[in-house]
Amino acid sequence: MRVSDLPLAEPYVDHFAERGIRELYPPQAAAVDAGVCEGENVVAAIPTASGKTFVAELGLLTADGPGLYVCPLRALAREKYEAFAALPGVDVGISTGDFDAAGEALAGNDVVVATSEKVDSAIRNGAGWVDELACVVVDEVHLLGAERRGPTLEVTLATLRRRNPDVQVVALSATVDNPEAIAGWLDATLVESDWRPVDLRTGVAVGGRVDFDDGTAIDVGVEGEAVPGNGEDGNDDGPDDTEVTAALVADTVADGGQCLAFVRSRTEAVALAERLAEDGLAGEMGIESAAADAADEVEGVDGTVTGRQLADCLRSGVAFHHAGLRSGHRSVVEAAFRDRDVACICATPTLAAGVNVPARRVVVRDQKRYAGSAMEWLPTLEVHQMCGRAGRPGLDPHGEAVLVGDADSEAELVERYVEGEPEAVESTLADPASLRTHVLSAVATGFAETEEEILGVFEGTFYAREAGAGGLADAVAVAVDDLVAAGMVRRETGGVDDYRLIATPVGETTSKQYVRPETGERIVAGVRTAAGMADATTLTVFEVICDTPDMQDTYLGNEERAEIYRFARANAGQLTTAMDEPDDFEEWLESVKTARILDEWIGGATVEELVEAYRIGPGDLDSRIERAEWLLSAAEALAETVGVSVPAVSRARARL
Repeated sequence: MRVSDLPLAEPYVDHFAERGIRELYPPQAAAVDAGVCEGENVVAAIPTASGKTFVAELGLLTADGPGLYVCPLRALAREKYEAFAALPGVDVGISTGDFDAAGEALAGNDVVVATSEKVDSAIRNGAGWVDELACVVVDEVHLLGAERRGPTLEVTLATLRRRNPDVQVVALSATVDNPEAIAGWLDATLVESDWRPVDLRTGVAVGGRVDFDDGTAIDVGVEGEAVPGNGEDGNDDGPDDTEVTAALVADTVADGGQCLAFVRSRTEAVALAERLAEDGLAGEMGIESAAADAADEVEGVDGTVTGRQLADCLRSGVAFHHAGLRSGHRSVVEAAFRDRDVACICATPTLAAGVNVPARRVVVRDQKRYAGSAMEWLPTLEVHQMCGRAGRPGLDPHGEAVLVGDADSEAELVERYVEGEPEAVESTLADPASLRTHVLSAVATGFAETEEEILGVFEGTFYAREAGAGGLADAVAVAVDDLVAAGMVRRETGGVDDYRLIATPVGETTSKQYVRPETGERIVAGVRTAAGMADATTLTVFEVICDTPDMQDTYLGNEERAEIYRFARANAGQLTTAMDEPDDFEEWLESVKTARILDEWIGGATVEELVEAYRIGPGDLDSRIERAEWLLSAAEALAETVGVSVPAVSRARARL
């Protein structure tokens, strides 16, 4: 099937032709047959690099009205925004922040790119433009199963469909175990395929030998002796996993390819990159000048230790990539890799679900990560997404994904990841914290005034389809009781067994500010306490907003615990929580640490000073500042709602 045969205006056909897109991939043709160009709902469950973006563009460009592209990550939103903005004559808007606004400026765009949280927030704040949508594309729809993001995506999509029953939904997903369930929920035709533009072979490396699932094998030279305790059972099973990874990377580069190496943590990503930098891969690829330019660009972002480490690695043709990097750092790394100016990126698994950075070979060195109290296997879907980055269309004859193991783990890795199927997607809407958030939203927006009506709001969710409304009724009743107890909702009685649910002013503000009910409750208690203090400071209000579930935790190492404890004692008069009050003292100390960092930031401390003093990534600081701006805005609104004055809130917000 040719692009010129599709119901697209000639400028679009020419646009795609200029980018080498003239023939449709088989999954794309199947989506056309399923009616994606005719307003039909379609779920495309196909591998990475199989053309999902083009399927999205077909739905958006042929829709009889404006379209919405919902994606999970800001970096991905920016990438898609740029792709859609390049389409001739298409006005594109993007929205990923300002949770307390309806985003009416987005009205009038042909396509809006937004995160599900932003769309949910816009709906809560009365956005009218969502009712005009003709097509909604949902990227990474399998994230319905994610703990915090999943319920928001699920409820938002159900709400959009309830408000506009005729809207076309195009859902894009990685290959999962139950795509037919998602398609059934969305009344959509399922397009399921394992076709890839570049063949992928997956194998397990034991020592220097890799056995692939297609029956082939390769040998790579591995330096180093057997490492004691390297095996799962503590035996000496061969060379260190890092040396095996280094050998696999070097082999790829020697053959003219690039590599992605996935490890379990930020620390491991940096350590592996520094180890690979010793091999001088920039010289092997002949990219010394371009790699040096990328390093200079990174150093221009800031002068942090992290930035200097990254620049040093880049000069040797290697980079690391994780959430602790600033967005400017990540952008340089991604662009340099796409331009073939970097031989290898050492990354945490978050890169696999993010931006488009394919490589000839993917090496998954670590298949387990620490989860609370023990090491746990990574989900099969997550590993498959990493492996799916292997193979660059038009550049590689095939892609290779290699799991690094040993003699004891080889069979397990083959069964779990090479031959295993990815997990089924299951709703997490019944999670109490998430359910309270969305029940409050339903009441505060006027969508529901009784528990029965709340169930009606949720009847279009994936959870209701899979578990039935009965499975949700008891949970909703508990959520309503919790919200009443928290002062977010009240029951207005009209007679015997006759009442309606009304959001209190605090509940309404909490919902509009897009913070969790628990956050709203904590902020209200905090600003009331602060209002009664003789001299509430900016540290006071930072402690309030940082001690909420909407502020990300800041890791507290054993060595600094005593210092933060002393700081809390010395500044107890400025804190709204006494040291004997927290239910989780360690968690509260983490909040105090974050508050201290933010207070020093507005006091004039530099990024470089804070990163070095508190062992955080520069990207972590950026995200905490951004969240603080949002939560201070919520604190200002909630303080006004309850009629208290805390000038320190406005001072902190103005200086942030």
